[in-house]
Amino acid sequence: MNEPISVTALNQYVKGLLDRDRLLGQVYVCGEVSNYKRYPSGHHYFSLKDAESSIRCVLFRGNAASLRFQPENGMKVVVSGRVSVYPRDGAYQLYCTRMTPDGVGELALAFEQLKNKLHRAGLFDPARKQPLPAYPKRIALVTSPAGAAVRDMIRILGARWPMAEVLVVPVRVQGEEAAGEIAAALDLVNAMDLADLIITGRGGGSMEDLWAFNEEIVAQAIFRSRLPVISAVGHEPDVTISDYVADRRASTPSNAAELAVPDQEELRQTLDHLYHRLDRAMDRRLRERQDALVRLGSSPFLRSPLQAVREKRMALDLHRQRLIRAMERKTGETRQTIGRLAAALDALSPFKVLGRGYAISYTEDGAVLTSVRQAKAGDPVDLRVSDGTLHCRVEGKERHQWQKKS
Repeated sequence: MNEPISVTALNQYVKGLLDRDRLLGQVYVCGEVSNYKRYPSGHHYFSLKDAESSIRCVLFRGNAASLRFQPENGMKVVVSGRVSVYPRDGAYQLYCTRMTPDGVGELALAFEQLKNKLHRAGLFDPARKQPLPAYPKRIALVTSPAGAAVRDMIRILGARWPMAEVLVVPVRVQGEEAAGEIAAALDLVNAMDLADLIITGRGGGSMEDLWAFNEEIVAQAIFRSRLPVISAVGHEPDVTISDYVADRRASTPSNAAELAVPDQEELRQTLDHLYHRLDRAMDRRLRERQDALVRLGSSPFLRSPLQAVREKRMALDLHRQRLIRAMERKTGETRQTIGRLAAALDALSPFKVLGRGYAISYTEDGAVLTSVRQAKAGDPVDLRVSDGTLHCRVEGKERHQWQKKS
C-alpha cells in the first residue's frame, strides 16, 4: 500500500509532469476570449473557450506589454505558451507568452481599435482643426534627421519659400522609443514656441515601420498642440492615426512641404499680374480724369463766367415775372370769390330785411320779442329799424286769430 502524500506534493508532482512534457511546453491554441480581466498589477487573466470546453489562461505583465491591441470578450485569438499547474489551486492553466487576433492582423486590429476610440473621444473632429499660416516664418520638422524625407522637405521648403526658417527637431521614427520621442518633441516645440507650423512624419515603410505614428501618445500630443500640425507619413496609400488627428494630412513628406508654404514663383507671378492690372486701371482712371478736365475747360461757364451770370440773371427775371403774374392772377381770383361770398352774406343779412320796412323788437333786457306773451301793457319796447332804434311803450296787445292758442 502506497503512503499518502499531501495535496501540495500531489500538485507539485503533476506540475512537474506537465513542465517536462515537451509538447505542452510550447503550444498554440485558438479560441474565444471570455471572462477577460486586467488587474492593476498589469497581469491579464481570462478563459479561452470553444463550443465544448474552456481553459484558464494568464498573460503576465511583461508579455502583455507587447500587445498591440486590446483583448475583449468574444474576440477570436490565437495564443502561444505552456501548460502547467498553479499549485495553490491545483488547476492547470495556459501560461501565455503571446496573443494575436485570429483571422486579422494584430496591427490592423490595433489600428481600428485605437481609431474608433479616438474618434469617439473627438480627436478627429473637423471643427477643432486649425488653419495653416499663409506665410510661415519658422517651420519645425519633427522627424529623423538622417532620412531622405527630411532632406526632401528642406530642399522643397528652400526652393518654394526661402524666407521661412526651418528647424529640425531630431527624433526616432521607428522602434519602441519612437512614439515617446515624437510626442515629447511636439510638446517641446509648443512649450518653447519654436515655430508657427509643425510637420511630423517620415518616409515610407511597412505598417510595422510606421507604427510610431499609430500610437495614442502621438495622437494626443498632436491633438493638444496649439500650433498647426501637418502629418506626413509614408506614401499616398499609407494612412496613420496621426493623419486623422493632424490639422492637415499630406500624402508624402514632400507634399507636406508643398502644403506648408506658398510657391514664391507663383506668388511673384500673381504680384506681377496684379501690378499690371493696377497699372492699367490707373492709366484708365487718368484718361477719364483728363477727358473730364477737357470737357470742363471747354464749358461756356469757364470761358466767360460773366456771361453765365447774366444768363442766370435773365432766368431770374423771367421767373420773377412769372411769379408776379401768377400772384396777380391768384389775387384777382380771390377777390372775385370774396365778392361772391360777400354778396351772398349781404343777401342773408337781417339789415337788408329792415330796409324793406320790417323792424325787430327787443324787450328792456335786450331779448328779441317773438310773441305777444313776452310783453304786457306798459312795458318799454325798443324797435330796431333800418336807420336806428325807436323807444316805445306797449299800449296793449292782441293775438292774431291764426295763431294757435297755448
